Amino acid sequence: MKMKSVRIFALKQDRKRLLEHLQDSALVHVKHTNEAEQGFLRTDTSAQIKQFERNIGITEQALKILAQIVPEKKGLLASFKGRPEIDPDEIGIIASNSPKIISVCNKIIKLDKQRADYAAEQVRIKTALAQLEPWKKLDIPLNSKDTASTAVLIGTLPRLYDNTSLSEALAAESSDLVFEFEILYASASMTCIVLYAPKYQRTLAEQSLRTLGFSQPINPTSRTPQVKSERLLKKSEEIKVKSEEAKDKIESYAEYREAIARTQDYFLLRSEKYRVISELDQSRHVFVLNGYIPEEDCEKLKKICDSVSSCVLEIEDADEDAPIKLKNNAFAEPAQSIVTMYSTPSKNDIDPTPVLAFFFYFFFGMMFSDAGYGLLMILATTIAIHALKPDKKMRSNLRLFQYCGVSTVFWGLVFGSIFGDAPAVISNLITGGNMTMADLLPWPILDTQKDALMIMIMSIAFGLVHILVGMGCKFFVCLKQKRYAEAFFDTGLWMLLLVGFAVLAAGMAVSQTLVYAGGGIAIACAVGLVLTQGRGKKGIVGKFIGGLASLYDITSYVSDLLSYSRLLALGLTTGVMAQVFNMLATLFGTSVFGIILMVLVFVVGHAITIGLNALGSYVHTMRLQYVEMFSKFYEGGGKPFEPFALHSKSFKVKNSNED
Repeated sequence: MKMKSVRIFALKQDRKRLLEHLQDSALVHVKHTNEAEQGFLRTDTSAQIKQFERNIGITEQALKILAQIVPEKKGLLASFKGRPEIDPDEIGIIASNSPKIISVCNKIIKLDKQRADYAAEQVRIKTALAQLEPWKKLDIPLNSKDTASTAVLIGTLPRLYDNTSLSEALAAESSDLVFEFEILYASASMTCIVLYAPKYQRTLAEQSLRTLGFSQPINPTSRTPQVKSERLLKKSEEIKVKSEEAKDKIESYAEYREAIARTQDYFLLRSEKYRVISELDQSRHVFVLNGYIPEEDCEKLKKICDSVSSCVLEIEDADEDAPIKLKNNAFAEPAQSIVTMYSTPSKNDIDPTPVLAFFFYFFFGMMFSDAGYGLLMILATTIAIHALKPDKKMRSNLRLFQYCGVSTVFWGLVFGSIFGDAPAVISNLITGGNMTMADLLPWPILDTQKDALMIMIMSIAFGLVHILVGMGCKFFVCLKQKRYAEAFFDTGLWMLLLVGFAVLAAGMAVSQTLVYAGGGIAIACAVGLVLTQGRGKKGIVGKFIGGLASLYDITSYVSDLLSYSRLLALGLTTGVMAQVFNMLATLFGTSVFGIILMVLVFVVGHAITIGLNALGSYVHTMRLQYVEMFSKFYEGGGKPFEPFALHSKSFKVKNSNED
């Protein structure tokens, strides 16, 4: 779509009103410049934007917490539904309620932090209880002091001891040490003991124990381990109750979920508006907005400016930095998302959407290739579009699969596949016959198993057409940019060479005349490539070697053509999987149990087939577009048209022009 550069001059007193109209209309892509023009200044809105972003972060965090604790119950089709519409006046109501909603969000965040603190405290209690568990038999505190005559040493040894082995170990360390001890707990890696010795031998006892690896408890307590454990368990129960209370309180705020989402959108809109304000060139009484607008929307913008007093509009041809906005007819428009997923066209590109759309639908249908599945796609997408009223982006995606469904029906009829061979299988089950789909259908079909070679040849032929169309786009782009040598020598000769090989191959099966014609075209083009592809090299020898070496590129074209064998492979996979499930469904005959099992296997089996093969067809079709065709002519890297608009997530404003 052709873009225009636009400048809007207006009084500062009309700024709020004009910006609101522009945001509602979604017509203008605001131009970013680093500095104001001479005689103008910029307003620093960074403080306001930071506050808006802070509020956005608060609402986002609150929504995440609610989603974790009180998951929103949504139906399977909820993601297809469009956003509810609100009246423009409701934005003012959302704004007036925003302080209250932000306060609610802060309470939710605070309560969630309390729950996190409680959870951390529970971990600490659990750890402390685990540490106390080996000491539960101890009837004195872990930090017990010496008595007037007796030294008390409480701690652990890093290995397993029993009474005999520990006595022997201590005696071996010091034969003079007088001691008594009690083993409270023993495992393969640890022995917990309390040792008593005369107070005057404390140092000797410590030295002997230290040699054995003795260490004191990490967190000695002033109460017995049993009492301490009971207190910790009681505290754990109290924390659990408090955590549940905090969770219940958060759940009570679930009624604010929609209000929080709308408040988040309000601050998103405010943030975007203030970013635009920071881009305005302003004087004491006047401001200037610079941007881009599609040529076809200029009249709409003039009407908006006419509705604002003292507003002047300047429209000129766009410069090199203009963004790109794609516009296509109803058939091609759904495929725009496939193009932009790869990259927005650059100013040197042509819009590949119409070409891509045709081949995307065509190849998807050939890979999915089942009329029953195609009908289901058409019905499902049609119902979703009309019943659920999805947003523009989702509606476009549904249209994409609707057209793919039409192509799938066509190819399913060509291959004689309607839920695999379900009609034939059911007919044979009822009549006891041995019918095939070829017998049932009144037109000739191509069997993906019996006619695999023919379908392979068709796939390669379609691939050749696909590649030639991509190269034709390159030829057109070169002519448009007046790069005539590149158009005729680098693209045209290769196109003719491939056509020559195709005619040659066809002649082998049809006519010797075509063999001669195709061979002649191929040889002439090969000579032309040798003479022209090395034109950038120095010297005659260099030019000749460069031209000769260019013929090696034929291997890449052969490789590209072989990639189209996946059209056969995916089509074959869909058909075989469907037939296998049909066979399994009829294994138990026409008894009541057999009919029930047949329906169950049929539904589940074909659901699996649809899920796997629809995904495979989608991915591989995109690969053929991106790798095989786009590589021939498409550069991408353009800047997408992103208008100043009401980009909200949870609602859309009535009578606005947002997508």
